[in-house]
Order: sequence, then C-alpha cells, then structure tokens
Amino acid sequence: MKHPRHTYPGRFKSGEDVDDVVGEFGAVVVVENVFHYRQFKQLVEGDNIFGRWVHGTEINQPIETTDPSVDTKHCIIRVERKKNGMLRWLLRDAPSNTGTFYMNDILRDQDRMPLSDGDIITIGATTMIFREPE
Repeated sequence: MKHPRHTYPGRFKSGEDVDDVVGEFGAVVVVENVFHYRQFKQLVEGDNIFGRWVHGTEINQPIETTDPSVDTKHCIIRVERKKNGMLRWLLRDAPSNTGTFYMNDILRDQDRMPLSDGDIITIGATTMIFREPE
C-alpha cells in the first residue's frame, strides 16, 4: 500500500508515494475528517505521546485538530527493541476522558496492545492508522 507524500512535517500532498518517509521506527497516519486535515506522524524510539495540540501542551506527537473529544494527552505508543533487536510497538491509553480504541475495542487503563501494520487506533472522533517501517 502506498502512502500519500507529506510536503512538510505532519502534512500530506495527496497522490505522491511516501513509503520512504515512514521512518526507522514506524509512523501513524491521522485520517482526515471534519475536525482536521490528514497528518503523518513519524514515531521515535520510546514513548510517543499523542493528543490534541494546544499551546503549552507537553507531548511529542501533537495532532492539529479541533476535535473536542481528543484530550491534550490521549494515548501513548511505546516503541522499543526486543532482545533480538526487532522492534515492538505497544499502545496504551494516557489515560484519557473518552478512551482509546484499538480495532474498535476500548482499552482499559492496564491494557498494553501490541501493534502491527495497518492497525486502526481511534481517539475521540479521530482515526489513526499504524504503519510499520519497511
């Protein structure tokens, strides 16, 4: 599956191939909806904290959205290396007020869901698609 090319960090230009920009640790595609444009978030090793961007919010994966159901700190994707050197991605709720959904199932506070390519994450009315590096 080809991903649309972003023209600057976080934004896309539709119709172009960007398989080469998923990055070393994977990425998340934020699907466009009435609250925001489509966005592309390259993951980093360690905790990737997702939430609604508000000036002064201390998160490293801000989503530019007006979706009021996305908390300023909503969910976390942890990227870590297993003993064999392979990457592992774990999704958890931050915790948030409206919950984090993995493949349409709500996560409990103690849940840590392993992610694989194409998994769907929903926070508020915002849908994100997880992409593994190639």
